[in-house]
Amino acid sequence: MKNVTPFLMFQGGIAEEAMKYYISLIEDSEIKSIARYGAEGPGKEGTVIHAVFSLKGQEFMCIDSHVDHEFSFTPSFSIYLTCETEEEIDSLYDKMMQNGTALMPINNYGFSKKFGWLNDQFGISWQLNLPE
Repeated sequence: MKNVTPFLMFQGGIAEEAMKYYISLIEDSEIKSIARYGAEGPGKEGTVIHAVFSLKGQEFMCIDSHVDHEFSFTPSFSIYLTCETEEEIDSLYDKMMQNGTALMPINNYGFSKKFGWLNDQFGISWQLNLPE
């Protein structure tokens, strides 16, 4: 086995928008490659057939599915971020909550200094933690 990479399947042609959003929020992050559907399809021309991006060195792959599915992302799989300062966790939480949904509003739940769990505007679940 060579490696393990989280894979995100977006619907509705939003993969590139999501990647750009995530790398704007998290420093030391980048889009490494994007391949797009052409005029011949099968997906909508210009949408993502395959992309790789990294967040703080963790690589992710993603696509824009050209098939509509009955399922989407679920909070049972989430991206866990360990923050270093209160300012960092508060800023990330506030930005990700714009058009997002709180699963556990940011607070002290007794297991860390501050913790928040949310689904962002793209349906991805994030756990933000500020350890003691």
